[in-house]
Amino acid sequence: MRRGGLPCHDRGVAASPRDRDDTGRARNARPRDGLGRPLPYGAPGVERQPEGVPRTPAESLAEAQRLLDDGKPFHAHEVLEDAWKAAPEPERELWRGLAQLAVGLTHLARGNAKGARTLLGRGARNIEPFRDAPPHGVAVAALVAWAETVTAAPPRLTGEP
Repeated sequence: MRRGGLPCHDRGVAASPRDRDDTGRARNARPRDGLGRPLPYGAPGVERQPEGVPRTPAESLAEAQRLLDDGKPFHAHEVLEDAWKAAPEPERELWRGLAQLAVGLTHLARGNAKGARTLLGRGARNIEPFRDAPPHGVAVAALVAWAETVTAAPPRLTGEP
């Protein structure tokens, strides 16, 4: 990589090898805390959610809810992001919005109120169109109302206990 017209090695900067998975795809193997913040290599971290796990919508909602209940909104976002990527086109914005709500919760837990408001607003706008006919029992109305006020713990993702 060049910076200032010089290759990194010509400026005494060591090129850092990127973490790669078995297929050669870039993956960050750096440990993370429960809110997804990177920790130094070698530090004990919270086990990350595996990516690309095929789940039914009900399984995705149940796993994301379990992670939210465990105080791991960053990890819930990863589950919801997988669902977003795998969802049929008509539902993609629902799953994207749910993932954004989880990221908003992550920012709240990290103390980033501005980032939280931004992501919660985006998430609410993306799920709002599903209010009248929410797929998979998603509690769209309750989630939108919560995202607009954030005065209490978030409601459950679905109306199911």
